[in-house]
Amino acid sequence: MEQLALERVLAFGNLILSSINVILAFSLLVYILTHNLRNTVARSFSSLLAFVTIVHAADVVLLNVSTESAKFFWLKFQWLGIAFIPAAYLHFSDALLRTTNSFSRLRRGLVIFSYLLGALFFSLTIRTALVVWDGVHTLWVTYFRAGPLFWAFALYFFLVTGWGVVNTFRARHRTLTPASRRRMTYLTISFVAPALGAFPYLLLASLSTRLSPIFLLSFSLVGSAGIALMTVILGYSVAYHGVLMPDRVVKRRLINYLLRGPLVGSCLLILMLVIPRVESILGLPRDTVLIFATVLGIVLLQVTISAARPLIDLLVYRRDRAEVARIRELEDRLLTTTDLQELLQNILAALCDLSRVRTGFVVTPREDGLHLEAFCGSQGGVDAFLESEDPIGLLALPFEEGESQGFMDKEGFWLLPLRTKSREGMLGVLGVEARQEELTEREEETARMLVHQAELALEDRQLQQGVFAVLDQIAPEIQSIQRWRSTPRYVGSAVFPPEESPIYTPDFNKVVKEALAHYWGGPKLLESPLLKMGIVQRALAENGYVPTKALRLVLRGAIEALKPPEEERSLAARGWVLYNILEMKFIRGWRMRDIAQRLAMSESDLYRKQRVAIDAVARVLIDMEGTE
Repeated sequence: MEQLALERVLAFGNLILSSINVILAFSLLVYILTHNLRNTVARSFSSLLAFVTIVHAADVVLLNVSTESAKFFWLKFQWLGIAFIPAAYLHFSDALLRTTNSFSRLRRGLVIFSYLLGALFFSLTIRTALVVWDGVHTLWVTYFRAGPLFWAFALYFFLVTGWGVVNTFRARHRTLTPASRRRMTYLTISFVAPALGAFPYLLLASLSTRLSPIFLLSFSLVGSAGIALMTVILGYSVAYHGVLMPDRVVKRRLINYLLRGPLVGSCLLILMLVIPRVESILGLPRDTVLIFATVLGIVLLQVTISAARPLIDLLVYRRDRAEVARIRELEDRLLTTTDLQELLQNILAALCDLSRVRTGFVVTPREDGLHLEAFCGSQGGVDAFLESEDPIGLLALPFEEGESQGFMDKEGFWLLPLRTKSREGMLGVLGVEARQEELTEREEETARMLVHQAELALEDRQLQQGVFAVLDQIAPEIQSIQRWRSTPRYVGSAVFPPEESPIYTPDFNKVVKEALAHYWGGPKLLESPLLKMGIVQRALAENGYVPTKALRLVLRGAIEALKPPEEERSLAARGWVLYNILEMKFIRGWRMRDIAQRLAMSESDLYRKQRVAIDAVARVLIDMEGTE
């Protein structure tokens, strides 16, 4: 009985940890796909996570499936992940080496061959009994027995996975900077986590009759816990690849995602599994208790995570906490256009209530005249007044100076200037509907306070716009600095600094258009920034080290990539329009009028579609640069 109870506890622990591994793998897969999909390392890691998710998801399902036919189906589905994990490993390690400027066509070809081997073994698994056979169902685990060719699969699994580990060590050895080496060290240590997730199933298939259930369950439990930890570390390491944001931003974003996603999901899953499967708990049905417990768990976890924010900031920012606090304070205090309008509307409403009138407005000077920032009451009356007034004359009215200045009565409105703190600059004009009697001393004091609030808001917004203008000017430099900081240095790094890659410039599409316009020669091709692209540099050798010839080859390849999958070219098919325009205009050099006639469209429509085609070429070039 004691042994059976221990087995039951170990099996329940395995169910919980397997479920957590599913949540972690899937969550990291979604995070990478949504935050860093353009990076080759991230894409290869995503494929590895997908196969790992399949393995653990099938494991969880098998523990809850009752019929033998269903168990047999999910065992085969699980082998979809087991068969392809080694190939995904090799793919991932190859992508890592390529980021360190270590390129090998042989290694790339072997990655493709390993995927083909994985497909072969999976096909043999679902169609024959050569690799595995005869599903075995015990009280705590379901698995296949080893077939005649299982040794071949085991050899493939360990050789390919081991080669991936060796490639990872090579990639780490090629790093130069401390930050890159530290991240690569984390990655190297945690690299074996996904393989360990599939290892227990290989152990079951080959040695199930020689091992006790307690040993297998204990081994699987410890392995699942280690896998969960190493999967997080592996995802953390990959999250930095190809990202042009500060480390603190990536780290904080990932930590918040893990806390509010996988952590909350795992806690709720444990809660659902722990609540006993009985008819009644405290006189309530189990489903009712589960609903209340889930809602309570979600709320408490969110509160706990929010309360732990200072601790998270201490972990993420360390020495920069004071600066980050100032950045957040600035973010909280910035006035958006809506914020300013709501504040001015509140001030106008208070002034109108004070004066017991219905209409008020605030106007500010713009290059094209006066701009109505906010109003209350009748907009028609305000518009009619502003249309009847000269904007320059309204701003130049002889308002009285001094602290005790009063309103000026004009065309049924009391007007008051809004000035800067120095009283030298004009921010705008505030107006409220005039009334018969003058303001009392107390009303005038209240009105002066409200007007002062409006002046402060307008002046702060004016200063804020100046800050935004400065940020717009320095944004390219900031982006370049982030690329300098984020780009790891490896043995044999490219000569061109990362900021010179034209794909990062905001006018990249314009650069592509100029290069296409001078496709057959000209200053825009000879001096094109596209010559600095990595794909063009790598094409020099096969083009006699003639830069323009190499660029022409790359541009032609980008245009050819827009061909639709159909074999026969068509002038009428919608899918061929972009390719036809590019080929006729830039490769053949036809005039736009002739192309429009040939494609049976107006010239205005042709120019619009040409812009779309050039944008498509730019996207293809970015993808080509990113995959190299």
